[in-house]
Amino acid sequence: MSLSGERETTATKMTQDTSSKSVQKPRAESPTTILLSMKSDRPPAFSQEPLLDDNKEVESLDSEDVLKITHNLLDRRSQTLLTVQQDIKAKLKHKYQHISEGIGHHGNQSLFKDIYTELYITEGGSGGLNNEHEVRQIEMASKKQTTQETPIKCNDIFKPLPGQDKPIRTVLTKGIAGIGKTVSVQKVILDWAEGKANQDVHFMFPLPFRDLNLKKDQYSLMQLLSHYFPEMKEIDSIEDVETKTDFILDGLDECRLPLDFKNNEKCSDVTKTTSVDVLLTNLIEGNLLPSALLWITTRPAAANQIPPECVDQVTEVRGFNDPQKEEYFRKKITDQKLANEIIKHIMTSRSLQIMCHIPVFCWISATVLETMLKVAEKNEVPKTLTQMCSHFTLIQIIVKNRKYNKATETNPKELSQSDKELILKLAKLAFQQLQKGNLIFYEEDLRECGLDVTEASEYSALCTEIFKEESGLYQEKIYSFVHLSIQEFLAAVHALESCLDKKENVFSPTSDDEEKESIKLSDLHRRAVDQALKSENGHLDMFLRFLLGLSLESNQNLLRGLLTQTGSTTQSHKKTVKRTVRYLSDKIKEESSPERIINLFHCLNELGANSLVEDMQTSLRSGTLSETELKPDQCSALAYLLLMSEEVLEEFDLKTYNTSEKGYQRLLPVVRTCKRALLAGCKLTYESCETLTLALQTPNSPLRELDLSYNDLGDRGVELLCVGLTSPLCNIQTLVLGQCGLTEGCCSDLASVLSSPNSQLKQLELRDNDLQDSGVTLLSAGLEDPDCKLHTLGLSGCLVTEEGCAVLSSALRSNPSHLKELDLSYNHPGDSAGGLLSAALVDPTYKLTKLNVDHGGECRLKSGLRKYACHLTLDPNTANPNLILSEGNRKVTCVVEKQHYEDHPDRFDYLYQVLCREGLSGGRYYWEVERDGSMADIGVVYKGMKRKGWEDASWIGGNRESRCLLCSHSGYRFYHDGVNRIIPGPVSNRVGVYLDWPAGTLTFYSVPSSGTLTHLYTEHTTFTEPLYPGFGISFFAVTSVTLCQIDDQHIQRWVDHGGESWIKPGPENTRDHGGESCIKSGLEKTPDGLTDAYEDEPDLSPLWAPSD
Repeated sequence: MSLSGERETTATKMTQDTSSKSVQKPRAESPTTILLSMKSDRPPAFSQEPLLDDNKEVESLDSEDVLKITHNLLDRRSQTLLTVQQDIKAKLKHKYQHISEGIGHHGNQSLFKDIYTELYITEGGSGGLNNEHEVRQIEMASKKQTTQETPIKCNDIFKPLPGQDKPIRTVLTKGIAGIGKTVSVQKVILDWAEGKANQDVHFMFPLPFRDLNLKKDQYSLMQLLSHYFPEMKEIDSIEDVETKTDFILDGLDECRLPLDFKNNEKCSDVTKTTSVDVLLTNLIEGNLLPSALLWITTRPAAANQIPPECVDQVTEVRGFNDPQKEEYFRKKITDQKLANEIIKHIMTSRSLQIMCHIPVFCWISATVLETMLKVAEKNEVPKTLTQMCSHFTLIQIIVKNRKYNKATETNPKELSQSDKELILKLAKLAFQQLQKGNLIFYEEDLRECGLDVTEASEYSALCTEIFKEESGLYQEKIYSFVHLSIQEFLAAVHALESCLDKKENVFSPTSDDEEKESIKLSDLHRRAVDQALKSENGHLDMFLRFLLGLSLESNQNLLRGLLTQTGSTTQSHKKTVKRTVRYLSDKIKEESSPERIINLFHCLNELGANSLVEDMQTSLRSGTLSETELKPDQCSALAYLLLMSEEVLEEFDLKTYNTSEKGYQRLLPVVRTCKRALLAGCKLTYESCETLTLALQTPNSPLRELDLSYNDLGDRGVELLCVGLTSPLCNIQTLVLGQCGLTEGCCSDLASVLSSPNSQLKQLELRDNDLQDSGVTLLSAGLEDPDCKLHTLGLSGCLVTEEGCAVLSSALRSNPSHLKELDLSYNHPGDSAGGLLSAALVDPTYKLTKLNVDHGGECRLKSGLRKYACHLTLDPNTANPNLILSEGNRKVTCVVEKQHYEDHPDRFDYLYQVLCREGLSGGRYYWEVERDGSMADIGVVYKGMKRKGWEDASWIGGNRESRCLLCSHSGYRFYHDGVNRIIPGPVSNRVGVYLDWPAGTLTFYSVPSSGTLTHLYTEHTTFTEPLYPGFGISFFAVTSVTLCQIDDQHIQRWVDHGGESWIKPGPENTRDHGGESCIKSGLEKTPDGLTDAYEDEPDLSPLWAPSD
């Protein structure tokens, strides 16, 4: 009702006594205007006040009469609004008090309060476009840590979040299909109608877009409301600010109106007639009813249809978390023992567990598993999405046959011809509408697909859980499948049956009979894969999974009454699957989009090709994922891919993936589903250990080996790890913590692991950590414990002296029955301590069979890697003519004038490169290089690398025989054999290089002025020849490169015996000197491998000649 003057229409005043004398003074406007604004077709009929018949009588009234009439009008308006409100509440309560879980109006319904389970709703960021397929989105959503987000109750949707002061008018709620957006709307409306929440709101108007689509006529806003709510005809307007209204626009993604915010005319009059599209854009923009609240729900892909400036808050429905899933199944299934079995089964299948974040899929799963677990063998219970949807479809046919009890049907499990025709017609509709991106259909859509509307109603009545017919707010017919996944499944059924029965490829139909005869199922697969890869929003991703899953013989047998039987043999089915798997493998190697690659892995999973995940990882190492820096969300998708596989990964190599530190964090959960986790050199920190500790405590975890070397975990990280390592659920047998920045501070924690009766640890590698004697003493307390089961202990390069070795010897005497191998190389054990340990090799009471005390000496007691510092010189015979060597062949400078060097087969003739004369093998070496300029290549090469020409074969890092780190002012990049990857890290003019030749590692460090090493990258391989340090110089980018003089009097200037040398048990306790000499140059070697090497020593012919 439109009134002049101040109005008192709050919900409180609506319920006040109408005889109240409190009336505010009206504006100086004619009372005639007041009366003419009343509806003329139904007089208000006030009980004691006479109606005025003409304006003359009005003009004769004095001011007291006007106030009296105004007061009565306000009272009457309050009563009218209250009556209309109560009528609308009653109507909405009647409509929304029941819930139909995928069941149309033909089926039985449950009371909303009996089945409703609280949904997880959070702040949803922006309303921007999300083109990922919704199943992938739910995979990502299921990973997000709920403890880091504040849940929002649906009745609090308009309340500002903590820290927000701005009032909220419009809320946009995102969520994938079936996640619970409409159920959340139903919850809010029902609670309001029943007086439980939001009672400060006078009117709630649910206006689903699926209904608004049908409004072709023109309306004013008040007429549109009266169309849906005839009770509103009692009221002219709801424009006053005191009347609080809430418009709920559900299903923006189903909107077929243009919503042309840019070009639609502006409208601010609620009584002005215009198109529904114009009404909506003006309502959303705030031109119409600016004081009204708006709640818009949408699938993510349509969220960007609303201009961001029109949205005050974005929320996201995440569906069910794990406790909510369990709550749902326990409410749904009355038999609690059966409910527990269903929950257990869901949790064992990663794909089903993720899909059950979607409430509708929980209902589908409950429908199937409630039947299957009662009658089926364990191996028949569905574990994949394809199996689940196949069983769901068949169960609905069985229910329908039993319900209608056709006389011709003796076995309700058998599909009649009418059943088959029904499902296949629905399948055709599903495919055609999926191609258009439609989830809801109207009568014209059905007619376009050749379906009779009467038939459609019959289908929905007979098979209501698959295909729904609904009545809108004004009884218009609306059709849909129970969930997008069912539509995608049936679309795949249509594509498969068209190929099997009609020899048609739905993606490239043809009328040529000869061409039809040549169509094979693998051809359809290839075409479907290609089409899915072309899709920008991945709308065919799930369709492709279902299509490939249906190609398995077991699934086709399940649907044998529906699909055409071709007489194909088991061998033929296997060949088809094999061809498709090969095609998917090729596409994974070729495809540049990580998102698409992820779905191809899902397809392999549906094909049952889980054992191929390892092969795919091999492809990815040399494919697009290794070349592209993965974003953290892409890493999460990849992590879920690997977690979903039923096949346990033999090996998960984290450094395979080129990503950020945050990206590596997202991939860490994968360790719980692999046997061997290689996480070396991935910039992990102590914070990473929190995730790893949880993974170590995973029940039935297959993880046996964990390599964390070359990560700065520190003592704090190891302390966290030890919590998991002492867990009775932990199965770790091999732990590698080489060069992790550890000190004596972590040794007590490690000792507690060794002495734990729960520990299964057999091998512990601690090389290159500054543990010192004090740390070894603490560690020995665990070694001597009777519960210690350790077989192999690596303490190489840990600053251990004679004192520490004596403590180890004592520990071995206390517990001699387990330790078999002890590595104390690159320490300073001294002769006496070494002798004590060596004695254990020949004592039969000890299990020790290998002891390595090689490469020892006082020089090994220097902290860090500088204990491995070696003396290098540049080889003049390799220098490009535009390079000049100086400072005793330790500095190279690029010049314009070519130098008159003698011709030499080792010289680089075109590329500005130079090598060192020393070949390194069999040991550990460290050197530092400083560049003066913006860019330089720092690497190592085999002697046989090509020296002539411009080709990659001559460029350090461009071939198999070399590796290099490109260093520049903007960052680092590692090159090997034509493949490169960006290396994050602090930029410095000085770079440290650490070569552990026997271990097959080449590591680069950034060395700032402080001297503290920062790990950049570690290359893992197997070296087969001596390596020569080399450098590449850009004429325009760098002036010089210098081999730095490391201030250490014990710098390596001699040749160690090569290879891994162990003291083995035997009558003479001899040493095994294996491998090449560690440093090869033109110097003559003494019998024991030592030599005096001076910087000005003349160049002699090398003793080692490279092989062809």
